[in-house]
Amino acid sequence: MPDSFKNMTLVQNLARAAQAIKNADALLITAGAGMGVDSGLPDFRGKEGFWKAYPAIAGLGLSFADMANPSWFKQSPELAWAFYGHRLNLYRTTTPHPGFNTLLEMGQQRRLGYFVFTSNVDGQFQKAGFDRARIVECHGSIHHFQCCVPCKNEIWEAGGEQVNLDEATFRAKPPLPGCRSCGELARPNILMFSDTGWVDGRTDSQEHSLTTWLNQLQESEAKLAVIELGAGTSIPTVRLVSETIVGKYDGTLIRINVREEKVPPAQIGLGLGAADGIARIWKDMQVAR
Repeated sequence: MPDSFKNMTLVQNLARAAQAIKNADALLITAGAGMGVDSGLPDFRGKEGFWKAYPAIAGLGLSFADMANPSWFKQSPELAWAFYGHRLNLYRTTTPHPGFNTLLEMGQQRRLGYFVFTSNVDGQFQKAGFDRARIVECHGSIHHFQCCVPCKNEIWEAGGEQVNLDEATFRAKPPLPGCRSCGELARPNILMFSDTGWVDGRTDSQEHSLTTWLNQLQESEAKLAVIELGAGTSIPTVRLVSETIVGKYDGTLIRINVREEKVPPAQIGLGLGAADGIARIWKDMQVAR
């Protein structure tokens, strides 16, 4: 496809996306890992990206899927907490890119508001000022802990708890986070691979709030726009949720993905990064006023 045709299609799709959001009564924001790349967060796509972020793990030959497994909290608690402790420290010090603020303004301008559905565990939407009661974290949050056993279905905020690392060995230094109830080792309240011990009560409550909101939109025959950002096909949870909701609630999907922007018929795909796509849609929205 000639570049001139691609550019023309992109311009047209940006205009369609801007108009769809302007016409919408409500905005659902769905986001995957690509949303955080413009904030400087690591891209774990493939082993090379993961190993670049964690060179100490490259020497072990482990992939992200290998490392993101609860079995490490039994096999090597210091390594497990080095991996998650480093991420916790990183997310705490990361500033959300300007696209978050723009999305928040887009959502606040809609008559019936917004909701967020994200597979990210980094807490960046909360940090950017989004209403905590309007966020679903389908894989949990690194800013919340639970018991490794688990001894009970309790989830608590990490708060100011610190995880200190020995950078030379890439191992967490004791004391490691402990369960507030039984004193056994704690872990992040994150859904990992092959995870049978994840306490899902917090996420279940969030999902119930989203369903209630969507049903209210349906009852009022509201127009819904869904803007999806940085959600890939390797773990397609976010993409499937976006498409399911658009189909069920007769919404418009705007998929922003630099590599995988393909969409179902009549929907809008933009082959852009998250921050760039948001900024360009916002610009078109201002021009169209």
